[in-house]
Amino acid sequence: MTFDPQPCLENDHVRLRPMQAADFETLYAVASDPDIWAQHPAHDRHERAVFREFFDAGMAGGACFVIFDRKTDEMIGSSRYHGFDAKRSRVEIGWTFLARSHWGGPWNRAVKALMLDHAFRFVDRVVLYAGSDNHRSRRAIEKIDGVADGMRDDGGGRHSVRYVVRRPG
Repeated sequence: MTFDPQPCLENDHVRLRPMQAADFETLYAVASDPDIWAQHPAHDRHERAVFREFFDAGMAGGACFVIFDRKTDEMIGSSRYHGFDAKRSRVEIGWTFLARSHWGGPWNRAVKALMLDHAFRFVDRVVLYAGSDNHRSRRAIEKIDGVADGMRDDGGGRHSVRYVVRRPG
C-alpha cells in the first residue's frame, strides 16, 4: 500500500483537507497572530512575507492540510506530513499551528489523532519536532504519547527536541 500524504480526514472536532493555493488569505488571517509564534523558533512567521514562504513550502511539499473546526466550519490552522520513509517505516508530522481560540481544547489532540491513525496504516513510527524552548508544543506532543528521542540542530543555532510516537500494539 502506498502512503497517501493528503487524504481528507475528520472526526468529531476537526476536518482536515489538502491545502489549496486559494487558502492563503484565510490561513494567513489565522497565522498573523504573533502570539501563535512567540515560542516557536520562527517567531516572525506572523509577518506576511515570512508566512508566504511557509505556505509555499507546504504547497510544494504536497502533504499539507488546512484544519477546520467541525462545529463552526471555520479554518483554524494547518499541519503537514514530511519525509515519508518506507524503508525506515516512519514519517514526520509537524508545522502544526492553531488559532489561539482553539488552544487548550480538544482540537490539537484531534488533529494529531487523525494524522497518527492515518500514518500508522503505513509506518511504525511517527516523528515530531518541537523547539527546545517551545514548552507549549512539547507538552502537546507529550500528551499524545510522544517520547523524547534526541535533539536536532538546524545549523542556524536553533535546537529542537525529536519525539517519536510508535504504532500501538
